[in-house]
Amino acid sequence: MRILIVEDDAALARSLIALLRAAGHAVDHVGRGEEALEMIAGEPYALVILDVGLPDIDGFAVLQALRRRGERVPVLMLTARDALDDRVRGLDLGADDYLRKPFAPEELEARIRALGRRRGGDPTPELVVGTLVLNRSTGQAQVAGRALDLRRREWAVLDSLATRAGQIVPRETLLAEVFGYDEPVGPNAIEVNITRLRGKLAPDGPMIRTVRGVGYLLDAS
Repeated sequence: MRILIVEDDAALARSLIALLRAAGHAVDHVGRGEEALEMIAGEPYALVILDVGLPDIDGFAVLQALRRRGERVPVLMLTARDALDDRVRGLDLGADDYLRKPFAPEELEARIRALGRRRGGDPTPELVVGTLVLNRSTGQAQVAGRALDLRRREWAVLDSLATRAGQIVPRETLLAEVFGYDEPVGPNAIEVNITRLRGKLAPDGPMIRTVRGVGYLLDAS
């Protein structure tokens, strides 16, 4: 997923970025609420991890502004506060989940996976397209029972295509979902990963078709 971290603690932000990128996500980071509102307006984020205590406007104000302008992106709020009223306030303003600091990395990853499944309209951890099975909880993929050895970027591209199986996914959408804005992207980055995936899915997996000038389509038929 393309994830935005809104956190002013630089050390915690670095840890979160490393953790989530290692899990295959494209990650961007800002440290102020106003920056977050600008970024979310221009990027197709699948999830926002939002700290409550920010130096300009707090996370509640950011969340309220997002929902008022119609942004439906899932928001996971982080807070050092333990007050029930704060948790209730965040959920009432439109937060999708709440996590109190300090937290275990495993719990954060599990909550992110759950929010990702909910956003895709399927709460189960497995995504099935023909003979292809992607398990988002374990990060494993199989074709007709055969395990696929996927690199981090390959998994991200395949997950994006499988989520929209049978639909054309524009190349720009894949770039936006797979790479963060500060990550180096070669001119053929998507094409390289598509070529590798085709080799790994063959001969018994779904085909990735190229729609010239537009993007790609995962065809289970």
